[in-house]
Amino acid sequence: MAGTSGGRPSIYPTLLYADAKAAIRQLTEAFGFTELSVYEGEDGSVLHAELAQGNGAVMVGTKGRGGLFDAAMKDAGTTGVYVVVDDVDGHHRRAVDHGVEVLMPPTDQDYGSRDYMARDLEGNVWSFGTYAPEIPG
Repeated sequence: MAGTSGGRPSIYPTLLYADAKAAIRQLTEAFGFTELSVYEGEDGSVLHAELAQGNGAVMVGTKGRGGLFDAAMKDAGTTGVYVVVDDVDGHHRRAVDHGVEVLMPPTDQDYGSRDYMARDLEGNVWSFGTYAPEIPG
């Protein structure tokens, strides 16, 4: 089954930003993502970037650079992404220290998770928490 061996997730949320470089800075500095790769066009736009968090990753690119995916995403709304982290409160502090807009502070949920919610520079909603559902093998 894809995503179960070799350290490769099988799902990669993909987000396009008007300013992908600023988004990458925020995701790495404020949310603790690790930059795996960034491919730029001749004009400096981000053609494709991969950022990791734990055993998952997101793909990021610049809006308006053309291509089928860019056209398909043209009128798309913002995206919501959930990321599992071990230390929700520490992760939250880091985000706050970087000026991130927090929509919900760290909160204990009825289903056993502790999580918080934030908005990135271009309106996407990121939730970070301890809930990690088991995927049957």
